[in-house]
Amino acid sequence: MINVYETERLVLKIIDKTYANLVLDYYIRNKDFLKEWEPLKDDIFYTNEYHEELLDMELRNIEKKKQLRFWIFKKNEENKIIGTINFSNIVWGSFLSCYLGYKLDKDEINKGYMTEALKKAIEIIFDDYKLHRIEANIMPKNKPSFRVVEKLGFYNEGLAYKYLKINGKWEDHIHMVLLNDEV
Repeated sequence: MINVYETERLVLKIIDKTYANLVLDYYIRNKDFLKEWEPLKDDIFYTNEYHEELLDMELRNIEKKKQLRFWIFKKNEENKIIGTINFSNIVWGSFLSCYLGYKLDKDEINKGYMTEALKKAIEIIFDDYKLHRIEANIMPKNKPSFRVVEKLGFYNEGLAYKYLKINGKWEDHIHMVLLNDEV
């Protein structure tokens, strides 16, 4: 199940474990850059086997509509991942909501790639999945991330005190939300 979506400059793919080496390459290239924004990673995280298993699990979750993850490639450079967008904890019923996480390669920031990719990904999660609400939780010091979601119409619902353990420390997060008025 490899689904492919295109934007003007990018390709968004739902991938399987045959891409584990490209995922691992992405994380190794960006290990120091991402450290400030993510939970601590064990050494096992930086192995091909780990990412094969993770991609298998994510694909099962995608098939069950519990998650939707896209890996981002530049057009004509589909042998190198430059980022990812993940809609997780999809809740159905009367909630129709999910969490949004995203990250981009350190060498590709400030080029508009994440805004472009998120526009397409949000279109898919709203139009195809018919979700009502996307929640993105962002550390207050992550100004570039705020610029991205604000450009896309997210609004601030408030501060979540000591919300996630990031890089070994409990960090506050600002709760940003985008609603789908068509649902």
